[in-house]
Amino acid sequence: MLPFTHQQFSLVFSLYNAAIWPLQPVVHVAGVAMLFLLLRPSSRRDATNVLLLAAMWIWTGLVYQIGFFSAINPVALAFGAAFVIEGILLCQAALQGRLAFGASSGLRRAMGWGLLIYSLLVYPLLGMAMDEHYLDLPAFGLTPCPVTMTTVGVLLLASSPVPHRLYIVPIAWAMLAGSAAGLLRMPQDWALLLMPIALAIVAGQEHFMNRRARDRHAIVS
Repeated sequence: MLPFTHQQFSLVFSLYNAAIWPLQPVVHVAGVAMLFLLLRPSSRRDATNVLLLAAMWIWTGLVYQIGFFSAINPVALAFGAAFVIEGILLCQAALQGRLAFGASSGLRRAMGWGLLIYSLLVYPLLGMAMDEHYLDLPAFGLTPCPVTMTTVGVLLLASSPVPHRLYIVPIAWAMLAGSAAGLLRMPQDWALLLMPIALAIVAGQEHFMNRRARDRHAIVS
């Protein structure tokens, strides 16, 4: 049982979106730019992408979670703190050059791009297909669920090893928000429940491939 109604939840989005307008289309354009940066990676572009993600997490934690959502759900104060921590971790990864892009392939690449396209394009279109006004929808890059999907999509495209701590908050939010999607009448958020499964599949496949490579190397040597 949620501590707020669907009507209260929808009202928070309406008030939030009205307060931050016209930031939504600006961030949406920034999201499209992120896709192009991922297609033409370099150390500077990679850092820019990760810093954009960090800004999304910090903004969403401070402004949406603490500034608006906490009015109907006091636990959002803790959510906001977790989002800010995730943003700080991403900032650290960007400034230290811990994440590089451009060499991912196979299932990891397909899932990464799939999540990015879903969060940037399909997610808002599904909302509008259900007769929701653009200003009543969770905004790309400025609200928790699209930010979570975008982040996991970007991390899946990383060619360098991703620090495991960067996945903790996104996976936790995916499980929490995905499980509440039905109660909140947000079917576009059901995709969040697939993210931990997708990550487990990718991790299992890569473990299997690495093990086969080690076995072949052992046989040759």
